Amino acid sequence: MDYEIAHEDPALEAEYNNRAKVPGHPAIIARWQADAAAFRAGWTQAESGVAYGPTERTRLDLFWPNERRDARIALFIHGGYWQGMDRAFSSHLARGLLAHGVAVAMPSYDLCPHVPMELIVEQLRVCAGFLARRHAKPVLAMGHSAGGHLAAMIMGADWAERGIPEHPAPNALAISGLFDLAPLVRTSINRPLRMDAASARALSPVLLPAPGGRIHTVVGGREGREYERQSRAIATAWGGTWEVLPDHDHFTIVSELANPESGVVRKALELMPGETV
Repeated sequence: MDYEIAHEDPALEAEYNNRAKVPGHPAIIARWQADAAAFRAGWTQAESGVAYGPTERTRLDLFWPNERRDARIALFIHGGYWQGMDRAFSSHLARGLLAHGVAVAMPSYDLCPHVPMELIVEQLRVCAGFLARRHAKPVLAMGHSAGGHLAAMIMGADWAERGIPEHPAPNALAISGLFDLAPLVRTSINRPLRMDAASARALSPVLLPAPGGRIHTVVGGREGREYERQSRAIATAWGGTWEVLPDHDHFTIVSELANPESGVVRKALELMPGETV
């Protein structure tokens, strides 16, 4: 039986239903898939399908800038509203940071409604810890859309409480992220997510204690006032920074990561943590 949403709010639906807001999104997503496949076919310095967890989807691809394996690492988490896509749609986005000598890890993760959102958050926290241990250095948490939320949830975790004294991902770069999940409860996006008011609060990084690292959020000027509010809110709450890229919508903005000269890539380089933990 489909999950029923009590009192769906048409105004919130209009703000958060990105596919409805961008009618051309199927062509953009198809281009992501094609560009990502072409990139993987041509990039020889890569580890594919590295397991960071026990399920088929808890695997990552790790793209290295050269044959050495000592580069700093950025962890990029794909979007899809926690209910769609996988790492195969994003590979080409590693190009920008690779050009600056930074390796990029791209994980898949299990999806709603097959697993609850709480498990997805835990999977990505495990992924960050896995990379930091495996390579003896902290990583930069990055993500787009739902991936931006997951990057913030990694940064905002109480790692000392988890028995990990050194933060595996102290800084975050979130592109078109979601940090206050309460509005989603009253939209169609919530059907596979099955959040109620309490779980939406628990899963909202903007309500977590501010961590000690640095966060920068980026949002497209065509994404609407709610997405802008979301980016501003987490930056304000956590003492970070945020910016609007006027010419981008929710789907085009992530392409900035593929351009080595883009401001988003420059910001990622500024946020890269030090070499060792």
